[in-house]
Amino acid sequence: MSNKPPSRAAMAPSPLPASADPAAVQPDPEAIAPPAPAPLTAIASLRQLLDSLSREQRRNGELLASLGFALRSFTNLSRFLELVALVAARLVEAEGALLVVFHPDGRLWREQLQASPPDRCAKLLRQIAALPDSDLQAQASEEAVVQLLDQLVARLLGEVQVFGTSVVARSNQRGRLYVFSGPDGLCWSEVNQRHIQLVADLTGVALENELLLADMRRHERLDRQLSSGAEIQAQLLPDHCPVIEGVELAARCRPAFQVGGDYYDFIPTRPQLMGRRREQGRWALVMGDVMGKGVPAGLLMTLLRGMLRAEVLSGHAPDRILHDLNQLAQEDLAHSHRFVTLFYSDFDPRTRLLRYANAAHNPPLIWRRQSGRVERLDAPGLLIGLQSEAEYGCGQLVLEPGDVLLYYTDGVTEAPGLTGERFEEERLVRALHAACRSGVGAQGILDHLFARLDRFVGDDRQPDDDASLVVLKVREEVMLPSLPAAAGLR
Repeated sequence: MSNKPPSRAAMAPSPLPASADPAAVQPDPEAIAPPAPAPLTAIASLRQLLDSLSREQRRNGELLASLGFALRSFTNLSRFLELVALVAARLVEAEGALLVVFHPDGRLWREQLQASPPDRCAKLLRQIAALPDSDLQAQASEEAVVQLLDQLVARLLGEVQVFGTSVVARSNQRGRLYVFSGPDGLCWSEVNQRHIQLVADLTGVALENELLLADMRRHERLDRQLSSGAEIQAQLLPDHCPVIEGVELAARCRPAFQVGGDYYDFIPTRPQLMGRRREQGRWALVMGDVMGKGVPAGLLMTLLRGMLRAEVLSGHAPDRILHDLNQLAQEDLAHSHRFVTLFYSDFDPRTRLLRYANAAHNPPLIWRRQSGRVERLDAPGLLIGLQSEAEYGCGQLVLEPGDVLLYYTDGVTEAPGLTGERFEEERLVRALHAACRSGVGAQGILDHLFARLDRFVGDDRQPDDDASLVVLKVREEVMLPSLPAAAGLR
């Protein structure tokens, strides 16, 4: 028998003959209409089911795609979170959705509470916002916070089905996403769980992006401030070394941050002199270091510079200048809980006399040309700002032609190498000795020392502390040969 459904003509009964006995007529099996085929109804139902699933998948895919697009391009967190609540409810065909998010410190982020539909959930949002932060922060763990919040939401929503999942960013609890419907209106299937968890994960990414953007904007503002501070500080440090008769000078400060706490200066003790008289006058050479780094150290350095320049004009000896500076800066440094190391010296080009006093700074090194040895210049004294009545010693020596004097900060000797070992004063002494013996000038010595330091630290590594060097080299005297007596001249 053919499986094809019979035609309308085949299903019609055949006419009976007039003389025939109706009871004798046998029915034709081919002429009997079969019942409606059951497989046709099953196939149609299956096709309808598949079409419905396909439409649902397309709809869900479009909803998730719209949320993903919003995540890639959003500039307003509130608008994005509004979309989160709406998409969550539609994905699982729930009556509504509620999104509760926290600040990074665990406080309720009330400005970002979202719910859908907003009209129906307005009272719910007000009740959630009224939850005291102390109740959340009093919980012993994130699990306890989740339990407290789940119980509150279930109580506020009343006789409805509520399902929730956590919003997590960097393994930290950042909120809860809830969907809810009437008692029989929501099937919490595995597919629905995956969809809601995906929405919650995208929400966590959005919250983390918002924090990163806020940090970036904060850092940009700080960078602009630091750039301004670095420009001001660069203007306060000497942009070039002065001309002092009989010596060569070279200096460089390399801050670890944009604004540093190292300080060096060249200050004429009689600034009213001009020209050659200024070059021949006494000059103060200063090297200091404010304990700490960054903006606070830079501000204190700027304050100290103004005080010191005013003190230099008094013409006092180095020990008296440090004593007075310590008293002037005592109150300001006490409030900042910082101290300053400072080496102060003055040099008279006419006599090559160097006088100096030290407030616990790294003692400068001096290379003596005649002996070829490196010595340390030091004098007793406490940190600036430590005690108001501190006393300071004073030393002096005469520099000879070819001698080299090196001022430096502890950012040089304490610079860590690739193995963690410090540069130390011993390496600096050897590097200074080698540079001086090579016969180069002050700038050449400075370049050699920084190159040696860079090789030790590593060219691509950021220094941990500010590093400053000042090199003073006494020019070697040119001895003209004596002229023989001109015999026969009258």
